[in-house]
Amino acid sequence: MNTLPVSTIDWGRTRYSEAFKQQEILLAQRQAGDIGDTLVFTEHEPVFTLGVRKDAAQHLLWQESELGQRGIELVQSNRGGDITYHGPGQIVGYPIVSLDARKDLHAYLRFVEQVLINTVGTFGLAAARRDGKTGIWLGPRKIAAIGIAVKKWTTYHGFALNVNPDLTHFEGIVPCGITDGTVTSMQAELGGNALPVAEVKAVLAKEFWGLWAQFIAEAPSA
Repeated sequence: MNTLPVSTIDWGRTRYSEAFKQQEILLAQRQAGDIGDTLVFTEHEPVFTLGVRKDAAQHLLWQESELGQRGIELVQSNRGGDITYHGPGQIVGYPIVSLDARKDLHAYLRFVEQVLINTVGTFGLAAARRDGKTGIWLGPRKIAAIGIAVKKWTTYHGFALNVNPDLTHFEGIVPCGITDGTVTSMQAELGGNALPVAEVKAVLAKEFWGLWAQFIAEAPSA
């Protein structure tokens, strides 16, 4: 049984590529048993990331010259999913956690979804899953994206919750391949007032670790 303590780390503002390198370090440390389950928070500099889905690049709407003018990077990622945007005002969460005790990727995805649903619910937003779609939604409006990867049953990559991001940057892509919906943020849904990002992170961490204990405890008996 794992007795290593869990931890939450806040990297502050990072470039996507540098954060990925740091994820790989934590991933190796978690697999080696040098650290316990870890939840990382960051806000990325503006970037479009391409998932492993074959047609992801087709959902980029802006030319490279326009990306440069707007200060937005384009980076290939090895996470699941399509193309998405990360930027300031959006909380990106990278859970580096072991699924050895419960090797069920679908259950883990449902767990991450519930963490996000509970978090925005704390602020008065009734988000939900949407049949056939990833992420968390308020009707046809997507407020959080999920894209994970797993290596030897240790997770990395994770989720992105739109708190106060510049929503105009999403106009440069078909976010996550959505053709029958839009992207929103907590700020947009709560009357346009910016939320304290640190407060949202605190709620996310509380929900994540509270539900994580329950998730592991519900592992089927061998």
